[in-house]
Amino acid sequence: MFLDENEVEELSGKQRRPAQVRALSFMGIEHKLRPDGSIAVLRAHVEKLFGEGVVSKTKRKTEPRFDLVN
Repeated sequence: MFLDENEVEELSGKQRRPAQVRALSFMGIEHKLRPDGSIAVLRAHVEKLFGEGVVSKTKRKTEPRFDLVN
């Protein structure tokens, strides 16, 4: 459900939490600070922003190419 600490570090490109928070904010990634100071980032939010798992709803129309027939 949430990114783990390593994933937050990889996503933000930062090791320290204050820098991670700034990077996430800059990228428009919603996050919350937990009482222990760790960062909670919803995996689904990140996947939605980066287009992971998104299936295109528009299907490309194909028509026969009669010009290729001898």
